[in-house]
Amino acid sequence: MDTATKPDRDHMLVLEKGLAVIECFDGKGALTVSEVAALTGLSRAAARRCLLTLERLHYARSDGKAYRLAPRVLRLGYAYLSESALPQLIQPVLDRVSATLNESCSAAVLEDDEILYIARAASAERVIAVDLRVGARLPAFCTSMGRVLLAAMPSAEAGALLRAKPLPRRTPFTLTDPEAVLEEIGRVAEQGYSVVEQELDHGLVSLAVPVIDAGGNVVAALNLGMQAARATPERLLNQALPHLLRAQAELRPLLKG
Repeated sequence: MDTATKPDRDHMLVLEKGLAVIECFDGKGALTVSEVAALTGLSRAAARRCLLTLERLHYARSDGKAYRLAPRVLRLGYAYLSESALPQLIQPVLDRVSATLNESCSAAVLEDDEILYIARAASAERVIAVDLRVGARLPAFCTSMGRVLLAAMPSAEAGALLRAKPLPRRTPFTLTDPEAVLEEIGRVAEQGYSVVEQELDHGLVSLAVPVIDAGGNVVAALNLGMQAARATPERLLNQALPHLLRAQAELRPLLKG
């Protein structure tokens, strides 16, 4: 919480701390109390209290040395997925595109400087190195879906987001200069799609288009990823872009603005 601002009487700091503890496990296995404290910025005592509370409520479990999230935490995400019409509307469209092209397809929304996967249709025959699933998060600046979603933001907001902290270099091809990323996002906004080649992970090339609702608002992104050994950006544009654009057009009247 920003101590420079006036405290909000309706703001529950305890709840904020508990949610921060849950979120710090993203992409990680077991964490000690000290590791949770370091990841969340909480004191060791506060982190321990949060973990003990989560354990008593069956949202976490401990082996006496470290903590892991328990399956019960899935209820939190499922509540959103079951209530939101967006993943339910997108999933059958993804399934069809994936089956037609025999490639993995995904959908994501923007959360701060990351994309959050809300739907996924994976091809069993096409394995990629990045572990992707519903609920997974990836940096927005170097992913095709992230750039599509950033391109829908006012340029000043996108710039502030990209300049807020250093952009990590994921591969030798990753653009890490915020100005270079902003230039690329400008091209994405003009052309209506994004192609990212081996910036997120070695050997991965992906193509994304925005999901636009009936009111003209970008509410998510769709993408298709392929191994670079099998595909060039040109092949993606020729073979996959028409299918993603048809999916985009199919979804638009179904999503209320």
